[in-house]
Amino acid sequence: MVTGAIILVITLLYANYLATKLKENEQKNIYIFKEALKEMSSIQESLFLAESGNDPDAQFDLNRDVTLLDTIIRSFPLPIIFEDENGMLEGQNFEADKNDDQKFLRSKRETFLKTGQNPLLGTGYASKIYYFNSPLSDHIKYFPVVQVLLISSFIGFGYYLFNVSRRAEQNQVWAGMAKETAHQLGTPISAIMGWVEYLKEIFKETPDQNYIVEELKKDVDRLELVADRFSKIGSKPVLESCNLYEELLEVKNYIQARSAKKISFEIIFPNDAILVNINKHLFAWVVENLMRNSLDAMEGKGKIWIEVTDGDPYVSIDVNDTGYGIPNNRFKSVFKPGYSTKKRGWGLGLSLAKRIIEEYHKGKIFVKSSKPKEKTTFTIKLYKN
Repeated sequence: MVTGAIILVITLLYANYLATKLKENEQKNIYIFKEALKEMSSIQESLFLAESGNDPDAQFDLNRDVTLLDTIIRSFPLPIIFEDENGMLEGQNFEADKNDDQKFLRSKRETFLKTGQNPLLGTGYASKIYYFNSPLSDHIKYFPVVQVLLISSFIGFGYYLFNVSRRAEQNQVWAGMAKETAHQLGTPISAIMGWVEYLKEIFKETPDQNYIVEELKKDVDRLELVADRFSKIGSKPVLESCNLYEELLEVKNYIQARSAKKISFEIIFPNDAILVNINKHLFAWVVENLMRNSLDAMEGKGKIWIEVTDGDPYVSIDVNDTGYGIPNNRFKSVFKPGYSTKKRGWGLGLSLAKRIIEEYHKGKIFVKSSKPKEKTTFTIKLYKN
């Protein structure tokens, strides 16, 4: 950034220097042009007197001087307009088709006069002469603006690439952490499964105690599911056609069984079955994460309800709760890595949920609305089959 700013300042200063030097050079050309016109007028008077006195030598010298001065005038490099005694205009050093365009020349003459300048005075076809800066001078004048735009675009593009690179790096870190977590969970899960089988043998003779083993096995299965979810982060998941109601009901029943009794749960679903292409484990993780956040936002009592709306081409899934809500200016921040209002956790839950829905399922997830203690709504939109 600092280097770009230094380059910008140097180029601006140099462009200004070039513009100043060019303008000084053009002023010198204008001065030479003025002097040539004055000398041309003086010589023409002398030539008239020489012709009247019939002096061939003086007439020859004066004609030669007139030719030289006319060459200087005609070779003047800047755009000029000659106006004769009858008001007819003739251009020089404009575009070829503009030198005789009376409408264009009159417009340029008006522009010249509006600047407050006075035309040079001559005789004959050049009784009045209007002069203008060269196109190059105008181009150099706008060069700093072009330079600023180009460098700003370069800096903006560089910043964009930096953000993309940083985001990709973060994604790799999260994916690596998730896969490593799944790997580390594998060993204790295998050991616990062994103990579960051992306990089954112990309680084989006492069926009334067998339910403990069954519940323990369910929790181990849940751990396996969590490990499987983590292992899929960073890999392209396999999507399959699923009944949306059945998937939501399974998550709802699991969370409800592990929640306070004063919290009610409900699913509001259209009569017709809705099929969506999802990865069952990852989608369930997203909904479970939203419902767990809802539980954390309530003090042991309230309501969580899921409302599904069938649209085209999306199906909308609203996860609602009566928790303490989210400030309006935090609607987007809650999906950023590290954002959390809880004392525990890394603040990656909603960030990963966003990635699962938007990158893996090509859907959308966002905070729809929030009124503290009344209703907070997270919305998931998925394409239907």
